[in-house]
Formats: sequence, structure tokens, C-alpha cells
Amino acid sequence: MHDAAFRDYFEQHHDSMSRLAYLMTGEADGADDLAADALTEVWRHWDRVMAADDPAAYGHGIVMNLARNRVRRRSRERLWSLEPIRKALDPDVSAVVDVRSALKRLPHRRRACVVLRYAFDLPEKEVATALGISVGAVKSATSRGARQLAELLGGSSVALARLNGWEAAR
Repeated sequence: MHDAAFRDYFEQHHDSMSRLAYLMTGEADGADDLAADALTEVWRHWDRVMAADDPAAYGHGIVMNLARNRVRRRSRERLWSLEPIRKALDPDVSAVVDVRSALKRLPHRRRACVVLRYAFDLPEKEVATALGISVGAVKSATSRGARQLAELLGGSSVALARLNGWEAAR
């Protein structure tokens, strides 16, 4: 029974967990690995997952934590490997910014709220459950994140429309 229930959970949520991991890290190659790691944690804590008010949100919360840790680790690695290049560059050099790189520049909570609200079209209450924060915090972080994302993209009003299209494209 436990195996069949987990298999159903896996089939229902693996794709969305992988998409979420991709949008949070910007790494297509690592998205499935993060989803698999999250599903391993779901399996390890199956009783807690099934006791949760929203088992899907519980799994998405695991993905968010794993993605945050991965981004932090990768950022530290990049800083160390790019330090000589970074020092040599003129700080006024502008780069072409796309949605993925703009998302990476948002603080984790804002990025998480924007991705879950716009790319996954989750209601604020489900985002709050997945992230373990209040609905008010979701509203605030989503608003600020959307505004910051638009600014990073040069005031582009199509930024969130692009983000909405990623969920289906991934």
C-alpha cells in the first residue's frame, strides 16, 4: 500500500517538482536530480508527507530547500573561481539580462514566491504552505519580486508573461 501510494505521488508530482527546481536554479541538467533528491526525502518521511495538509506543497517545500542550498553552494563556487575575472571587469559593463538570470538575482524568498505564483499559478495560500510562511509574506514577497524582476528586465511588462509560459515549455 505504501509503495503504491508513493508511486502515485511520484507520477503526479515529479514533473512539477522538476520544473520548480529548474526555475529556482536555472539549471536544466540538475533539475531532475533535485526532483529525485526531493522525492527521496518524501519517501524517507512518507508518514509526515501524508499527514500534511497538502502533501504536494510539502514536496514542493523540500524542492525549494534543496534548490536554495544548491544555489548557495554554486554561488560560493562561482565567486571563488571568477574572482580574478570579476576584479578585471569594468563595473559599468552591462550584460544582456534574460528572465532566468534575472530570477537568479532575486532573493530566494522573492524568487520562490514569483515562480510559484506566476509559473505554477498557485494560489497565495498554497505558496504560503509550500514555503512555510504567512499569506501576507507571500503577497509582499511576490509584489516586491515581480517589481524587482521587471526592473531587472528594463521595466519589461512581459517578464511575468514569459515566466507564465515557462511552466508549459519546461
